[in-house]
Amino acid sequence: MLLKAELFINLHFNSNSDMDKKLLIAEPIAAELDTFNSYFRESVHSNNSRIQDVIDHVMRSDGKHIRPILLLLAAKACGEINQITYLSAVTVELLHTASLIHDDVVDESKMRRGKASVNAVFDNKVAVLAGDYFLSTALIKSVLSGNMDIISSISDLGRNLAEGELNQLSLAKEVIIDEDEYFEVIKKKTASLISVCMKIGAVSVGASYVDVQKFEQMGEYLGICFQLRDDIFDYFTNDIGKPTGNDIREGKVTLPLLYALQHSDKEESQRMTGLIRSADFSNEVVETLIAFAKKNEGIDYAYSRIDIFKDKALSIIETLPESEVKKALLNAVDYVVERVY
Repeated sequence: MLLKAELFINLHFNSNSDMDKKLLIAEPIAAELDTFNSYFRESVHSNNSRIQDVIDHVMRSDGKHIRPILLLLAAKACGEINQITYLSAVTVELLHTASLIHDDVVDESKMRRGKASVNAVFDNKVAVLAGDYFLSTALIKSVLSGNMDIISSISDLGRNLAEGELNQLSLAKEVIIDEDEYFEVIKKKTASLISVCMKIGAVSVGASYVDVQKFEQMGEYLGICFQLRDDIFDYFTNDIGKPTGNDIREGKVTLPLLYALQHSDKEESQRMTGLIRSADFSNEVVETLIAFAKKNEGIDYAYSRIDIFKDKALSIIETLPESEVKKALLNAVDYVVERVY
């Protein structure tokens, strides 16, 4: 009979019975992941049936938990996983969940991970309050860690996530086509979360300053790769839980389109910029912009940038001593870069 942890890993990661990279990532921390999963569900339980109904809906759309997995791996690479580690893992997943619930309200998205979002099933008011509930619970768990470095990191993370979202809204509204600003947004919106996960994983087991910095930087590189891969999904039809072209419909100029606008014929670029500024994102307009990005090698460029940050992450992992955790981290890099949803 499979252990609960193995069942959890299979449920969240495997599309077939073969052991693939996604399973290998979690293998060195299978028992610890089982413990985390129990703590996570217990942390948001409410005796109020109305609140619990919303929580149950969120949990039914539960993700792959890649962030707490990376946190646990960082902790195990640096020492012995302990209660502070679990509290940290629960904290970041709660904060991540809160940010997703709020993002769906901001983006007016009706789908999350292939299922109806909280705001679609209930309404925006309930969704905002549900996000606040998860956020408040995250803060409680961070305080329980008793570690000021972890509490400070979580507080900074919450602000960075909000700042990244605000900056992205501004870029979309003003149609700013600037690669440096784009990377600043994804560092705050996505990379900061994975970076903090790996940082506080190391902090939770008393790792040295050098090791903490090493895992923090590794997390940022992985986070950038993760977001770039996510941006590429927007240009292809696939069952990934959100419609193709969804970012474009929200006025977001991600890297493939940004590159195409900067490196295409001036007249064509101006025409595409005009379409974006018009904010009339009909299916025809979205398809035109997707085709434009592909034709002008925007997808290829995004992949080339993934390779750069992938190599940076790998160079850090290669400095670690040989272990099952090191192998898992190498597989994590491949998973982030090659994932199909």
